[in-house]
Amino acid sequence: MIYLIKFVYSFVLPPGLFVLLLLALAVWLWRWKRERAAAGILLAITLLLYCSSTNLIGDTLMAGLENNYPQPASVQGDVIVVLGGGAAAGTPDVDGSGNMFGSAANRLITAVRLHEQAGLPILFSGGQVFADSGNEGNIARRQLLGMGVPDSSILIENRSLNTEQNAQYTAALLQEKGLSRPVLVTSGFHMNRAVLQFEKAGIRVQPYPTDYLVSRPIKMYAGRLSPSAGALSNTGLALKEYLGILAAKLD
Repeated sequence: MIYLIKFVYSFVLPPGLFVLLLLALAVWLWRWKRERAAAGILLAITLLLYCSSTNLIGDTLMAGLENNYPQPASVQGDVIVVLGGGAAAGTPDVDGSGNMFGSAANRLITAVRLHEQAGLPILFSGGQVFADSGNEGNIARRQLLGMGVPDSSILIENRSLNTEQNAQYTAALLQEKGLSRPVLVTSGFHMNRAVLQFEKAGIRVQPYPTDYLVSRPIKMYAGRLSPSAGALSNTGLALKEYLGILAAKLD
């Protein structure tokens, strides 16, 4: 019963609510013979919105990105490079203000754990993307120190605004510090585009994906057909990565 309630409830809030409203409008237009072409177009848009809002589609697209690079059993490099993924400014933290968004925080935690295992320094790359967002590099330094990483093992690149600049500015800093074998830590869905950009910057990395969003193996059940804002977000995030990969290859 609880799963049936969850399924019905998914159509009470957006995007499920919008799917129902658009479907009702398409049916209403279909009743008018002169409006059937418009009804057909609206129905197609409604179906596209619905499919994009299900975990079945979102997870399938995301898994196509996350499964390309297996996580290695051990790291083989001289520095851990971790990429940012967004931060909030002015928000309270244990030892200051400013916090990493979920993906960036997961990447940072993985980097710290690898540092503890391998003793490698951590190079964090990420700047302040928007006027009201946090400077990721500065926040990362404070949080790394708070998690016990010594200042001597922390390198910060705090100017980059996208993955391409992550690669370019990191490459310059690696050359300056005499480092040449980076272990690249970023989200599984982001790793494909990140590796491409680092290769374009002349840097060969050992990929170490983390922050996985899709369970393995993907299982099919009725709930996967329920529309949700989270599934729609995953669909949009995956499509952004596919477009970014295409743009990097064509550039």
